[in-house]
Amino acid sequence: MSGPGRGRPGGSRPGRDESPDRLYTLTGGRSHSDTDTFDLVTLVVAESDPTPGMQSEHVTILRMCQSPMAVVEIAAELGLPGSIVRIMLADLLDTGRISARHPRTAKADDRLPDPDILEQVLVGLRNL
Repeated sequence: MSGPGRGRPGGSRPGRDESPDRLYTLTGGRSHSDTDTFDLVTLVVAESDPTPGMQSEHVTILRMCQSPMAVVEIAAELGLPGSIVRIMLADLLDTGRISARHPRTAKADDRLPDPDILEQVLVGLRNL
């Protein structure tokens, strides 16, 4: 097991040992984002490559999200609290560097076949 947040002394949880100053710097002093776009299962996809001078965590997020990745996975990989990651993701979303989408949940109506088709199949079976 390697990567940020893993193998911390004493087995403490990722993000718990982070300096408050570092977390303050990562979020620009904000304690929450201005958007409700991100929950833990929101899928994030990079829309651009990192550019010189970007915050290292933003660069890491863009590289990780070349294919869709859930917010909870990003937080785990970075070893940061989800709330901090959501703020950083909101910044990337505001600049158009990422897109966010919620996994589609199938409604019950979407899972059931169309009744007209079922009736046509039944008629076809009876005609056999």
